[in-house]
Order: sequence, then structure tokens, then C-alpha cells
Amino acid sequence: MEKKLILRGAIAGGLAGLLAFLFARIFAETQIQQAIDYESGRDAAVAALDKAAGLPVEPAGPELFSRTVQANLGIGVGVIAFGLAMGAIFAVAYTVCLGRVGRIRPRQLSLLVAGAGLLGFYLVPFVKYPANPPAIGNEDTIRERSALYLTMVLASILFLWLAVWIGKRLAVRYGNWAATMLAGFGFIVVIGLLMALLPSLGQLASNKQQFGNHGTETPLPLLGPDGKIVYPGFPADVLFSFRLYSVAAQLILWTTLGLVFAPLAEKVLAPLTAGDTADTPVPEQQQPLAIS
Repeated sequence: MEKKLILRGAIAGGLAGLLAFLFARIFAETQIQQAIDYESGRDAAVAALDKAAGLPVEPAGPELFSRTVQANLGIGVGVIAFGLAMGAIFAVAYTVCLGRVGRIRPRQLSLLVAGAGLLGFYLVPFVKYPANPPAIGNEDTIRERSALYLTMVLASILFLWLAVWIGKRLAVRYGNWAATMLAGFGFIVVIGLLMALLPSLGQLASNKQQFGNHGTETPLPLLGPDGKIVYPGFPADVLFSFRLYSVAAQLILWTTLGLVFAPLAEKVLAPLTAGDTADTPVPEQQQPLAIS
């Protein structure tokens, strides 16, 4: 049964990844191109300032893949592969939760697990380290940024699981509603403390050294030797739109995953449910008491 559920999870995840890619290709790609255009213009302005100051200017390296290949094949394969992986992980989590989270129907459980996946894998880490387009991010901080984001993802999933585990035990004493509120409040407090302890991307050592102490890696206006702005900072509307479409793409992915997997899982589990029902003994009808 487990293998069948994981296979169906991968199928649902692949479809979810395809839909998320189509959405991102239509809406987010425009923002990505604007970010790349900004980065190219800023690099040219930096090169002009360095040349005017007599500093050596490194020539731009060759482009390994064209922008068309990156925007279609590259991102498409990446998002679909991500959907396949998340679908398999989703099916494993679904199998673990099956029969251990109370009397929840297979379809309802699929939506609940999908909601938890969206929250744990993306939305909670997004609050601390939101998605950024290509032009944002110092090359020297790639490893640090990846490690911090992975820490947020793992902590989010772990704390979310602990909140569910604690909530189940509190429900025995306080009821479902109060237990859910207490567990949810505890999750917010713990994850909030972690976010406060982890550094902001702009406060990483390399960024401090190059750009000063700032909250984010979002490029500020480029200043010339006289202190005047020679190139503007990163457009706020492009950054907002990119992040909005990133959240929407993840919402599409996890919603599709939950909705598509639900009937597939129900078909796998239907024979087991029917067998359990058939094997359940039916109490014999009580005979009326004889009155003498």
C-alpha cells in the first residue's frame, strides 16, 4: 500500500509542478527578466565607475545557456522535479499520519497534509527569508544563505510536527479547540524566537564588509565619487510582484497536490476500508425478555 501511495504522490506532485511552472512562466517570468535587466545595467554602471577610477574591469563571462533555455527548459524541469520530490515526501507524510491523527477521512487528510506542507516548507521560512529575484543576492553569501534557509525549513517542519503532537495530548484535557489554540500559540512563539536569533541576510559578514549594515541584500542606489546617485536601487514594485507570484505558485503547487492526491489515495484505501467494515462483527439482535 505504501508504494502505491508514494507513486500516486509523485504523479500528483508532477502535475502540481507543471501547473506551478505554467503560472510562473506567465506571470513571474516578466519580473525575472526585469530583475536581470536591472542587474545588467547596474554591472555596466559599476564597470564605468571602476574604469573612470583607473581600476581593472573584468570582462563579462560567456553565457552558458540562453535566456530562452533558462526561462523554459531550465525552470520548467526544475519546478516539475521539485513537484515530484514534494509529492513523494507528501505521500510519505500522509502514510505516517494515516490512522494516527484521529477519525479523519482520506480526502480531508490529504488537504490537511498539503496545508501543513505549504506552511512548513514555504510560508514560515518565507517570513524570515523571502524569495528574491536573480539580481538580489551577493555571490559571496550563497552558502550562508542556503544554510540559513535550510535551517528555517527544517526548524519549521520540526516545530510544526511538535505542535501537532502536543496539541493531540492537550486535547484530552482541554478539548480540541483550546488545545489547537495553545499548540498554535506555542509554535508561533518558538518559531518567532528562532527568527529573532537568526541573522538577516544583510547582516552577514561579507555584506557588512562590502555594503554596510543593512537588513536585506536588496541593492541600494549606486553612488558615484561625488555622492550622487548614478544608478537607482532595485525597483520595489518588481520585488513585490516577484514575491507575490512566488507565493501564488507555491499555493498552486500544494493545493493541486492535495486535491489530486485525495481521490487517488481514496481508491487505494477503499478496499482496506471495505474489508475492515466487512470484518467488523455485527451485534446480534437482543431477544425480548420472556415474561412468565
